[in-house]
Amino acid sequence: MKLKTVLVIALFAAGLAASLTALLVNIMERKQEGKNPFFRVVELTDDTEDPATWGKNFPVQYDAYLRTVDQVRTKYGGSEALPRTPTESDPRNVVSEERIEEDPRLKTMWAGYAFSVDFRKKRGHAYMLEDQTFTKRVQEFKQPGTCIHCHASVYVPYRKAGGGDLIKGFEHFNPMPYAEVRPNFSHPIGCIDCHDPETMALRVTRPGFLEGIKALKASQGVEDYDVNTMATRQEMRSFVCGQCHVEYYFKGDEKRLTYPWAKGLKVEQIADYYEEIGFKDWTHAETGTPQLKAQHPEFEMWNQGIHARSGVSCADCHMPYVRVGAMKVSDHHVRSPLLNINNACQTCHKWPEEEILARAETIQDRTVSLRDTALDALMELIADIKAAKEAGASDEDLKEARACQRRGQFYVDFVESENSNGFHAPQEAVRILGEAIDLFRKGQVSLRPMKGGAGGGR
Repeated sequence: MKLKTVLVIALFAAGLAASLTALLVNIMERKQEGKNPFFRVVELTDDTEDPATWGKNFPVQYDAYLRTVDQVRTKYGGSEALPRTPTESDPRNVVSEERIEEDPRLKTMWAGYAFSVDFRKKRGHAYMLEDQTFTKRVQEFKQPGTCIHCHASVYVPYRKAGGGDLIKGFEHFNPMPYAEVRPNFSHPIGCIDCHDPETMALRVTRPGFLEGIKALKASQGVEDYDVNTMATRQEMRSFVCGQCHVEYYFKGDEKRLTYPWAKGLKVEQIADYYEEIGFKDWTHAETGTPQLKAQHPEFEMWNQGIHARSGVSCADCHMPYVRVGAMKVSDHHVRSPLLNINNACQTCHKWPEEEILARAETIQDRTVSLRDTALDALMELIADIKAAKEAGASDEDLKEARACQRRGQFYVDFVESENSNGFHAPQEAVRILGEAIDLFRKGQVSLRPMKGGAGGGR
């Protein structure tokens, strides 16, 4: 009996020792993995443009990057993959839905501008250069080379064109016709646009942002701000996204891409900036109003929201950390957090996925509903200005109504073109839409004396 007990104890001790040894070996292996997060298979330099080359050293990140080809919808974001018959001018066999067909009010809002001809739902980063190349806004309208700034991997071509100087290359391409510029760029956004090839540190490479953030910081009393040396790492996890997800305009005859942040990031500060310099994107075809076209101001809107105030970066939600063995890496499958709630949201918010999704969609439902009300109000103002023009109203008679259309329409467009449908800053989005509706009604009120005929009364 005693011998049997001794054998059992000995076997247990041996098993425990083996388990502990295996655990220690595993811990040591994981520690070594953590010390060596990647293997330098190929040399990366400041001229290594192709993401596939970077992928040899960073296969996990590259595999995730390749998945940005996915077309998966949320309730309000993403797009269905629609089959298309390729043509000589447009070889795409898959496209996304046409927004201006889904909501014809957008055609009226942008009447006389390229967006009234072609405006499709957004797709992943993999399509950003292809979709720009073949949109009718480029194929049928003259566009400057400036447009390439946010749709291609520009760092290497800019530096080559500038003889090693990024800004000179930027200035070289901006005023050229888009058709001449396009062959110089081969990839959509790639690794080199956001990472230093030696240290892998995040960096800003887009001249528009380098100059825009410097102007913004100057307005806050910080002179000569250099984002790549003065920003924190957590700030950089938003700034690299803000390089492109912003409002912008083409400045002067040189078509210099400029972020209008000299007065601040709020919509009224940007609108005031445009008023001060007398800028317009086009003249509205139905009302004769000098108009502004908002682009995709995710960075500006995010800055007004609770996540920005709490120190949560763009990457925390759209590229959340994931575990791969002993490594913790950012998920380079950039997508909506609503498609990745467990990693993107539940790290901080300890509620069931269904509840988190419902909360987000409620915010978006309310924003879209108010956006529809604002668009309806805009349609009425446009119709009233058009009717007053046809009745013989002078430019002076229409001055106030046009001013209300210009600013109010920019406000609506600011929310319409911002891809979170209000989620990045719910209260700010509602405030902007509410002020837009008020502007449209004030514009209509200014036309009342002309009801029944130009210059006439009620």
